[in-house]
Amino acid sequence: MSEAMKVPVPMINEETKPFWEATILKKFLIKHCKDCDRHHFYPRSKCPHCHSLDTRWVEASGKGEIYTHSTLRKAKVPFTLAYVTLEEGVSVLTNIIDCDPDSLFIGQQVEVVFRDNGQGSAIPYFTPIN
Repeated sequence: MSEAMKVPVPMINEETKPFWEATILKKFLIKHCKDCDRHHFYPRSKCPHCHSLDTRWVEASGKGEIYTHSTLRKAKVPFTLAYVTLEEGVSVLTNIIDCDPDSLFIGQQVEVVFRDNGQGSAIPYFTPIN
């Protein structure tokens, strides 16, 4: 792609602030519940599994596999959306970048990469592992 997709600046609040601060350090954080010992994503203080408030931020491996994907080719700048299931078991909705969309397949191994958004944080994307 010759033209980059424009990504809006994320809305940062108290719940998501640690996540966005970690992206500057190229770390992908997810939440972990101490009560039920399960991970969850998107960032929120209350565990969606057991409703406990005893959650903490942990660094994810940043590796996973494509669960499903779709390339939007009629957009001004074509892009690929995907659900990626991380090694930790949670799925994240993300963009797959730096690859030929026609070469992507379900089960393909991917890893997180970060792109500076020029606004004081970085946006996490995923790219295939070669």
